Amino acid sequence: MTADPLSPLLRATAEVILTRPAMAGYGGGAEAFVADHRSMLFDMLTESTELRQLSRERLRIPRSRQAERDFAELFLHSDSAVRAAAARIAESAARRSSDTAADRRLHRLNDKNKQLQEKLRTATGRHDNALADAEKHREAAREAVERADRLDVELSAMRRRLRDVKSMASALLALLQEEPLEIEGDARSRDPHRLPEVSAESRPSPLEVAAQAAGINPESFVSALQALIEPPKPPLTATVVVSQERDLRVAPLGGGTKIGGSCLLIEAGDTRILVDAGLVPGDPSEPPPEIERALDGPIHAVVVTHAHNDHCGYVPALAGRSPNLRIIATPETTQLMPAMWLDSVKIMNQRQRLASDWGVETEPLYPREAIARATQRCEELAFGVPRRVGDLTVELFPAGHILGAAGVVVRAGESRVVVTGDISGFRQESVDGYSIPDSARYADLLIMESTCCTEDHRDRDGMVGDLVRAVEGVYAEGGRVLIPAFALGRAQELALIMRGHLPHIPVLVDGMAADISRSFETVTADGPRRLSIFGDNVSRARPGDLDEFTRGVVISTSGMLSGGPAVRWAARILPDPKSALFLSGYQDEESPGKRLLTSARDSAPHLVIDDMGEEKKIPIKARVDLMRLSAHADKRGLLEIADEVSAREVMLVHGMAKRQLGFREVLRVRRHTTTDTRAWRAT
Repeated sequence: MTADPLSPLLRATAEVILTRPAMAGYGGGAEAFVADHRSMLFDMLTESTELRQLSRERLRIPRSRQAERDFAELFLHSDSAVRAAAARIAESAARRSSDTAADRRLHRLNDKNKQLQEKLRTATGRHDNALADAEKHREAAREAVERADRLDVELSAMRRRLRDVKSMASALLALLQEEPLEIEGDARSRDPHRLPEVSAESRPSPLEVAAQAAGINPESFVSALQALIEPPKPPLTATVVVSQERDLRVAPLGGGTKIGGSCLLIEAGDTRILVDAGLVPGDPSEPPPEIERALDGPIHAVVVTHAHNDHCGYVPALAGRSPNLRIIATPETTQLMPAMWLDSVKIMNQRQRLASDWGVETEPLYPREAIARATQRCEELAFGVPRRVGDLTVELFPAGHILGAAGVVVRAGESRVVVTGDISGFRQESVDGYSIPDSARYADLLIMESTCCTEDHRDRDGMVGDLVRAVEGVYAEGGRVLIPAFALGRAQELALIMRGHLPHIPVLVDGMAADISRSFETVTADGPRRLSIFGDNVSRARPGDLDEFTRGVVISTSGMLSGGPAVRWAARILPDPKSALFLSGYQDEESPGKRLLTSARDSAPHLVIDDMGEEKKIPIKARVDLMRLSAHADKRGLLEIADEVSAREVMLVHGMAKRQLGFREVLRVRRHTTTDTRAWRAT
């Protein structure tokens, strides 16, 4: 029997009704009529004997379906009670049939829904992949634009320097006054104009070779180049009255009892120079607090100790305000500064756009065009070579700290001031420690940085060992290690440590740190200590690595988690309990890095970071720790410097006032005379 036993009979009844003239306009067949009018046909069969008879005549049920034939006979029976019983059975069967059909329809709908959901998931996945690919392309495009912008600035500056006699003369003089010339025996034997055979101890220096080629003695050759760099002053006539003070005078204009915005004004006679002109970190960055005091008169030169922006970041603005400014630095610092300046411009422009969105008008401290102008003014000065600036003579000496960092000896007559800049005495992977020259000993004043003047650093090998073991442990557990690092110096040091101590662990260098690392390789390519940051297990990060790099080490800017790709990496790594984030340097009290250390110590569930106007709340499940690898001398190291220089007086700068007060007492116990961080004059 079919699910609905009345179906054959109702179809026969419909055929009877459809033969009536009144139904001539009906377009459907008997099956459609039954579907549309089942209840009506049922009632008509129950009430009409004639219709039952006519339906019996039309009824055609195969013998194989005997059950349906028997049921039709019951429904067409002359006894109404029998018909009623058959009707109840038919209705029950119809309901069951309807329920079964509904179940089948529901099942079909569920299958269809699953298919649609699968298609939706596939489409969503493709859409997400397309968005991810687009973001990778955008990130790659942004990096390409930034690199192209940096190269454009460097190329423009180089072209301008090539057309500038002073710049070329200073570069040539710095090159000639570096390491002694190495001449291979085979190369010398092939040279028809070769120099006479000499022992290794008496090989000619580059300066001697150049002077011989020019047909003059080395002293005259140097004097000629010096004259190009600084033309000699015309002789004084009898009518000129000389009234300027010739004694050295020093005034700290920034970075005295704080860290950031380092700047010293040093004067003698009518010559005024600055040692450093850095930015004060913040939002926004600011110039040295008292820089206007220097700009009350002419500034003849700024001597830059190294390329960190808290020491050199204001130089382009200074060059714009002082048209004849000379910028003196080591060759390495000269080549590294433009990238740091360009990064400052980028950050200043970003902050200007964000401020504008809130209706606040701000102006960057200098435009992009100022970088080329400042780069053109740069004069390269090798270590240990005096250079005249008016009534002053400056000499640079190695200060350790980072590549190219220098201390400065400033002389006026018999008076001397020694400025350490940021200084360290221990050997690092990327640079050796300081070397105090004889010209610095027994100076009138030693101006010494004091960043870590109250700290006693552990042995550096021990600190490196701790970092290496911690990274190895995280990697063994299948995790990633993020080390936010300062783009210049710290990032390269970390990469070299990883390459030397953990060659089996993949390492990515991201953000500006990668660009500066390439600059390190370029700057040192022809020098006595060539640095290879990339290679083997160390490579530059790509946009897709945020999700695809699942195990290893990431070194990225910024060092205090205040922005840049380090924030994006932190958002991926901090929520992972197998991973770790190791801060590697000083963290300002207001920095996100300092907040992260506090949050981890207090077991806070998340860290909130403002990444250039976008607030990010990042869960903290990874290990968080501070792995200090300071590039500054500690208390013991600073005392050794003070003892080695043995100046008449010591002034502390680049540190916190409370710490300086305690360290000055330590110096006093060691029988050093100290002076306040304020204006000073040689007596």
